[in-house]
Amino acid sequence: MKILILGAGKMGTFLTDVLCLQHEVALFDIDSKRLRFVFNTCRMTRYEEIAAFEPELLINAVTLKYTVEAFWKVTPLLPPQCILSDIASVKTGLQEYYEQSGFRYVSSHPMFGPTFATLDNLGNQNAIIISESDPAGKAFFNELYRSLKLNVFEYSFREHDETIAYSLSVPFASTLVFASVMKRQEAPGTTFKRHMDIARGLLSEDDFLLTEILFNPFTTPQIENIRAELATLLAIIKEKDSGKMKTFLSKVRGNLE
Repeated sequence: MKILILGAGKMGTFLTDVLCLQHEVALFDIDSKRLRFVFNTCRMTRYEEIAAFEPELLINAVTLKYTVEAFWKVTPLLPPQCILSDIASVKTGLQEYYEQSGFRYVSSHPMFGPTFATLDNLGNQNAIIISESDPAGKAFFNELYRSLKLNVFEYSFREHDETIAYSLSVPFASTLVFASVMKRQEAPGTTFKRHMDIARGLLSEDDFLLTEILFNPFTTPQIENIRAELATLLAIIKEKDSGKMKTFLSKVRGNLE
């Protein structure tokens, strides 16, 4: 298959490496420096090269902020049978774009960051494929993700964003709040060290990625839940009420079971 990948960022280059041995792959980025270390792949920096390549599948791996804009720029250069795809972490606005584009499409989300995951061992990582997608596109990404040993789930556009708000926005926000009040400690405890490792891992990710996740429209209610629970816990601590603390801890343990 002839596959064009837009964006030579971390995910774009990762997918290029994964796909280039079995498919004819081209990687497009207007910054030629980002294409320097690409292997077995056609490198493109000019839009007219896209038309000449005639891809069968376009994988849009640019930052979410520019995803739809990138589609608008390249779709006039694509053959009508080309399948559009994205790997965006938040799907807001993409369904509307796809439905008016006139192209078949497949939307998915590999739920790991190349800087945070162990790429040679992704067995404990997940990917989501959007249920409204074209069957041929779904089959391609299902095979790709399973070849990487990812656990694959199928959600609608709305279910995806609701799930991401819960599974990513909550830990992201909690970790950011934890890290925002940190100071150097000479003898940190084990739990503290573990939290710090998580915070460092999270903050090694691209700022745009963190922003995309947190700006998900479904994030706000989840953050409000965190604020409400913090208020409850703070009140218990101020009152030094052992009975309420026992009840609170029991509820938390129940949530984890």
